[in-house]
This record gives sequence, C-alpha cells and structure tokens, in this order.
Amino acid sequence: MISLQPLTNPKASPLYVHPFSPKPRTKFKPISIHSLLQYNRKPQLAGETPRVVVITSGKGGVGKTTTTANIGLSLARLGFSVVAIDADVGLRNLDLLLGLENRVNYTVVEVLNGDCRLDQALVRDKRWSNFELLCISKPRSKLPLGFGGKALIWLVEALKAREEGVPDFIIIDCPAGIDAGFITAITPANEAVLVTTPDITSLRDADRVTGLLECDGIRDIKMIVNRVRTDMIKGEDMMSVLDVQEMLGLPLLGVIPEDTEVIRSTNRGYPLVLNKPPALAGLAFEQAAWRLVEQDSMKAVMVEEEPKKRGFFSFFGG
Repeated sequence: MISLQPLTNPKASPLYVHPFSPKPRTKFKPISIHSLLQYNRKPQLAGETPRVVVITSGKGGVGKTTTTANIGLSLARLGFSVVAIDADVGLRNLDLLLGLENRVNYTVVEVLNGDCRLDQALVRDKRWSNFELLCISKPRSKLPLGFGGKALIWLVEALKAREEGVPDFIIIDCPAGIDAGFITAITPANEAVLVTTPDITSLRDADRVTGLLECDGIRDIKMIVNRVRTDMIKGEDMMSVLDVQEMLGLPLLGVIPEDTEVIRSTNRGYPLVLNKPPALAGLAFEQAAWRLVEQDSMKAVMVEEEPKKRGFFSFFGG
C-alpha cells in the first residue's frame, strides 16, 4: 500500500531551494517519493468494462447521491465514459445535484413502454460530454408492477449495445432502505460502494446492507466514510475512521470531511469537484474516484503529533 504523507515543512526537503538564494543547489540527494495519486498520468482502468457500481448505504441522508454525482463527474474528468442511473423511484435527486433537472424529458419507464428511445432518455452533461444521466422515473410517479431487477439488467445490456460504445462505468444511485427499490438497484451490479457516517445508527445499517450485498453475490465492496470531523474525533465525541473500519471490516475507498461547501454546491446544482478553487471535500471525492478506477483502497492511520499541528489529514493516510 502506497501512503500519502503531506509535506508540512517544505524546507525539510532536500529539493527545497529558497527563491532568493544566490547559489541554488546543483547536487541533489536521492529521495524516495511516496504518493498515492500521480496526477501526471491517467489512472489505469482495472477490470472489464462496463464496471457496474452501485452506491448504497441503507440509511438515508448519509450522502449517497452527493457521492454519486461527485465521483461520477470525477471519473468523467479523468477521461472515462460514465452513465449515472438514478434508481430512486419517485424521489429522485441526482438531477438536482448535477443541475440537469430541466433537461430530463424522458425516463426509463418511457423507454420500457416504447414511448422513446434509450438515447432520448439519456441526458448528456454539457460540461463533460462523456458523462450522461439516466433517471428511472419522474418525481412522484409509480413504477409498473413488472419493473424489477430484470428490467435494470436489460437496461445495462442495452447500454452495452449502444452504437456510441460501451461506457467505462455505470454508476447506480441506490435508494435508501432495503426494500424492493434496493433489491432492484443492486441486481445488475458487480461491485458496491457503501457510504456511511461515523455514527452508530449509520454503521448498524451499513453492516446490515453489507450482508445483503454479499448474499446477492457482490463481493467487491468498499466504503466511503462521509462527514468526518477531526475536532470531534480529537475530543472523542466521534468515532475515528479506524474505528469505523474495524467495525465494518471493509476496504476504505475514501474519507470525506464535513464541508459547508457541500450545501452550497447542492443548492447551486454544481458538484464539488468542479469548484475553483477546489474544496477539501471535493479533493477527497477525486481521490476516491482515482482509487475506484484502479480498484485500490486506502489505509486509515492515526498520526501522533502536537495538537497545534493537527489537521484533517492527520487522521487518515493514503
């Protein structure tokens, strides 16, 4: 596992040269650079395409849709073709977070009824043309009785057969709960991202969902710990990422800090990963997307240092 260690004191590096130094160094000592994310290259896509990934949690309000929007656009920015499916029937929100609510004219229900073609139901993002959104149904509508996991499997197969080519990723935004909507959403998936927060109610639901995913044959399960507050961890008022990982026993895909920019970006319909300058949570989503591409994971660590130097990245490593 390669670790990411932020450089807190640049002068400690043998490569550091003061900008006003009259005699810059000409000889450099060999150093070993450890970095999880190498931004000078494109991540290598692991596994067969399309990678069908369901983003779930069990408990509502932990950030599944926010995760879907930001990881989906991060993958598109990395150069991969992405189709995001909002599988929440009657309570869809993914189009709002992406700012595409006014462009959704057709849904999967119309495709199944023969009222439109699949390409008409797909909404292409104007910012990144390799990202497309597909909604299962319109708000406050009910699905036909025959709609279930088999219909979603047909949908995935239809996306594979498109003339435009097979997408690299099909990301399914799973509804909350473990009822029929959950079963429908996880049916076509071969890997899952479990979103949880460091509180006991979310963790209990996440543990239950992990068992259901494994029963459905999904073995590649990674987790994202959302809304982490290092000040509360320091005060022992919140479980650390290490505690969460020990309780669930899942590989760690990413750690997302509590960030007020999340609410602002949600209300604007502008995902965090597109912010300039980037928000801390947006950077964490980008790192999680990178690991997802390469089927990698990170390791949570606790770095012991002086209290005045503690920061968010002191509570986990790469």
